[in-house]
Amino acid sequence: MPLAPMDETISIADLTRDPYPIYARLRAQSPVLRVKSVGRTLLTKAVDTRAVKDNPALFSSNDPGTPMEKAFEAHTLMRKDGDAHMRERTAMMPTFSARNIKSIWAPSYEKHASAYLDRLPRDEVIDLFPMLAGPLAARILAEILGLPDASDADMQHWSQALIDGAGNFGWADEPFARVAKANVAMNAEMARRVPILKANPDQSALSVMVNADDPIEMSQIISNIKIAIGGGINEPRDALLTILYGLLTNPDQLEEVKATANWSAAFEEGVRWVAPIQVSSRRATEDTEIRGLTIPKGDVVMTVQASANHDEDVFEDGHLYNVFRKSAPHQSFGSGPHHCMGTHISRHTVGKIMLPMIFERSPNMELVDPASVIWSGFGFRGPLNLPVRLN
Repeated sequence: MPLAPMDETISIADLTRDPYPIYARLRAQSPVLRVKSVGRTLLTKAVDTRAVKDNPALFSSNDPGTPMEKAFEAHTLMRKDGDAHMRERTAMMPTFSARNIKSIWAPSYEKHASAYLDRLPRDEVIDLFPMLAGPLAARILAEILGLPDASDADMQHWSQALIDGAGNFGWADEPFARVAKANVAMNAEMARRVPILKANPDQSALSVMVNADDPIEMSQIISNIKIAIGGGINEPRDALLTILYGLLTNPDQLEEVKATANWSAAFEEGVRWVAPIQVSSRRATEDTEIRGLTIPKGDVVMTVQASANHDEDVFEDGHLYNVFRKSAPHQSFGSGPHHCMGTHISRHTVGKIMLPMIFERSPNMELVDPASVIWSGFGFRGPLNLPVRLN
């Protein structure tokens, strides 16, 4: 069987600027395509991306060719399979239990959300990215992870450095230099916090891991926390901004959501429409095939959940934000063993707390010049600004 065709025209810059027209073309013409600039075989149809994620024996998460190991200075749980992955994942899971979300993290988030909203000026144009979405996501994550003394600015800087390093598929020098400095700072803060948490345990991730009866290695505790810093700010931040953009540019939908209090529909549609984490890599453990094309052992496929979430076979007019659409499963939180651990906390904090709260306080909030909103990102995607007036 032939190999997948090779594309030498699609650039990472194109995918960063606006990948969706490219993905629409690939779904129609070349749903299995090797893309030279990315060094991966892109899979753009929903059935293929899900099948790969759900078959870790055939498609391993251990892709040694990603920049992630260099960025995180570790072989992280994101690149592990089977028992090794599950042992590290399980080490953090008590922090994210339903009981802890309900009794600790949701009340804390509600308190911070109220305080951060109180600080916002009224009747002038403000940017919700730096003034609300970023800092608030950073604050609650610092508490959840056991790093409450890290500032909002520190957390956001570390997160972006990790993201830019892990997504540095062009292997440029600057992102790696920046994340190396961030790693020094993160390592120091965790080292400072460990004796404090051993003396005074709590339900934070760092505390739960260092105080476990059978703890995982300290190097892996550190890399687990970094994985959470890397993904735990941009996902709720970008989801919130995306959902607000979707609602504010579709006033009829916003009025319906307000009337029915169906904020969960607004949340799910937002993360489907623009997936905060757009792509993931998997390595073939043996020769296989997808759509009659050979995927040789060792080749890396990239599941494009951003494209799967717009797949015409699953979603009608998937390129539109539409809270009225018939419910269908999106892939923004992944599937299989690597399903996102922060799914429930994100749904609870952003979907159940922040969305109703912000519109309760600012029922006439308006998006100022929607055309000025800049969207960016290939691996991770969201708006870089959201100018609003909180009337």
